[in-house]
Amino acid sequence: MDVNTLKSVYFIGAGGIGMSALVRYFLSKGKAVGGYDRTPSELTGKLIAEGAAIHYEEDETLIPEAFRDPKVTLVVYTPAIPATHRELVYFQTHGFDIQKRAQVLGMLTRTERGLCVAGTHGKTTTSTMAAHLLHQSHVGCNAFLGGISKNYGTNLLLSETSDFVVIEADEFDRSFHWLTPYATVITATDSDHLDIYGTHEAYVESFRHYTSLIRPDGFLILKQGLELQPAVQEGVTVYTYSVDAGDFHAENIRIGNGEIVFDYVSPLGNIRDIRLGVPVYVNIENGIAAMALAQIGGADADEIHRAMGTFRGVDRRFDFQLKTDRYVFLSDYAHHPAEIRQSITSLRKLYPERKLTAVFQPHLYTRTRDFYQEFADSLSLLDEVILLDIYPAREAPIPGVSSQLIYDHLRPGIEKCQCHKEDLLDLLKGKPLEVLITLGAGDVDNYVPQITQMLKER
Repeated sequence: MDVNTLKSVYFIGAGGIGMSALVRYFLSKGKAVGGYDRTPSELTGKLIAEGAAIHYEEDETLIPEAFRDPKVTLVVYTPAIPATHRELVYFQTHGFDIQKRAQVLGMLTRTERGLCVAGTHGKTTTSTMAAHLLHQSHVGCNAFLGGISKNYGTNLLLSETSDFVVIEADEFDRSFHWLTPYATVITATDSDHLDIYGTHEAYVESFRHYTSLIRPDGFLILKQGLELQPAVQEGVTVYTYSVDAGDFHAENIRIGNGEIVFDYVSPLGNIRDIRLGVPVYVNIENGIAAMALAQIGGADADEIHRAMGTFRGVDRRFDFQLKTDRYVFLSDYAHHPAEIRQSITSLRKLYPERKLTAVFQPHLYTRTRDFYQEFADSLSLLDEVILLDIYPAREAPIPGVSSQLIYDHLRPGIEKCQCHKEDLLDLLKGKPLEVLITLGAGDVDNYVPQITQMLKER
């Protein structure tokens, strides 16, 4: 595929957070861009306003004429699309170049220097933070992000001068194996996507293979203590990082008055008094990894110090909606037991004396089946849990798998209940709340504006 000879790009699953960044990228290159998505959303509305021709019915007759010439049209699809999808089948049977989103990103890492963030969790925040640090520096960057940056209101950053591209390296469907990173962070290798990998060992091996794809002149920044044994090529520099140990780490951490300040220790140059723009404990570690990537990219100490303080976060990542003397309400995309544990632990550090209530919507039947005990263990750190039904996403129901599995394994004595999402607002209206968080990667976020308004009116 040669981007220069392409005239049009068609996306099947155009409204996904990762796909939409590519939609915007090809629009910026002056290509005709169109596609299909299952449901209208705020994001697809914005893409249409920006020039993309998107429709919502699975029907090959709705494909515009501009996307029917296989010689000049690239088709990009997401792995969540079923093989029987009528539009995908049309393109397959008419000789089109069809690529996964990850293959297109992989092409970009071979023409530019890829700064990638992989790992079970922390990818979106760390990559968005690294992109912000570089974008605010003299270096600049391009960035394809897995969330909407609150600094820029988009998941795509472009630079006419920088050859760095920041990419969230997704392990689902082994997508990250298409990449050729110049430098990569690996944040965690806790099991996930066992519907794809089968075993924890196979999951970790997938990360090991990913490390072999780093360019020989490149860098691996590995979270301290992971069981992963990297398989890097000769010439790759390997560093470690964590909150309090490794080549990159924090010292002199100060938490108070709603602020987190620390000294950053790095083999590429220490930086004192880093102030987190989003003062959440887990962002110390995310920030250390992001600063390491920024230093490798060439951002200087003053630029990094200033930009860390102005980072505003990512939509749905520890995203505060309301802070008053009476109520605190935030939403978080956390959908893996380790992420949920991190979120709750961070909340406890911020509000040690207040009651913590979470609304959790499990994401995927397979993930619930594989990790219901771990979910229950993490959620048991709360004072109160409200469990919604499983959000199925791409999956069909599995007999015997429901939120009840998690509910039954919560610690004795915890306040708990189950609720259909359409009944959630009525349930919350009658509850004595102090600190409330919604957790999950499904559509529970659709209720966040209504919950915010309800709390404001109390």
